Amino acid sequence: MSQGQPRRPQQPAGQGENQEPIKYGDVFNVSGELANKPIAPQDAAMMQTAETQVLGQTQKGGTAAVMQAAATRNEQVGVVGHNDITDIAGEQGVSVAETDVAGRRIITEAVAGQVVGQYVQATPVMTSQVGAVQQNAITIGEALEATAKTAGDKPVDQSDAAAVQAAEVRATGSNVIIPGGLAATAQSAAAHNATLDRDEEKIKLNQVLTGATAKLPADKAVTRQDAEGVVSAELRNNPNVATHPGGVAASMAAAARLNENVNA
Repeated sequence: MSQGQPRRPQQPAGQGENQEPIKYGDVFNVSGELANKPIAPQDAAMMQTAETQVLGQTQKGGTAAVMQAAATRNEQVGVVGHNDITDIAGEQGVSVAETDVAGRRIITEAVAGQVVGQYVQATPVMTSQVGAVQQNAITIGEALEATAKTAGDKPVDQSDAAAVQAAEVRATGSNVIIPGGLAATAQSAAAHNATLDRDEEKIKLNQVLTGATAKLPADKAVTRQDAEGVVSAELRNNPNVATHPGGVAASMAAAARLNENVNA
């Protein structure tokens, strides 16, 4: 299993030190009001319940575990009570969603609508030989299709277009932009969206990336080098120098990690 990278909260060195609460923004890549909210015990309890309902158990070292560790520490230093719940988490809730893509299960966890964790699990495919398991590597096209599901409602911007272009170049081995291809479509979408103010009117990632495998003239298994190239492209073209949770770079990185685990 491969997952996103929540930063496990550090325990204070000694009593009376570091009495500031651990906030969502300290351990997760979130923004806005949520980032400044302390992680509360009942927030963690909700995520534990959601993980158990969807996955059958809480994930070791996963989102719920990280939230529980942070909430416990916040309770110990007296900044939250045991029955406290963060207002925005209580109002908008937490979620754990599953998406099946080409024999892989992508699990996306969110608090108040913001992605706080993403996991990729291989779904073994049994062959005719009893006990044998066939596992194929995730391709660049499949990683892009996964993005259409994990961040499909995101309006396409220049960082997305750059990431898609980098992915297409890696898949085809050519720097030539294919007319009408994924990169050209993403670039046109980003340029169109830049002229609009309302997100509802903008072209979304799922409109560009759904069926990505069939739209690529060539494809290949995602490697760490492929993922690094796409991450770099997305970072360079984002004014905040950040990748989007569940976006093109994140899906490529998750695919590369899973492929390395499969081949280990």
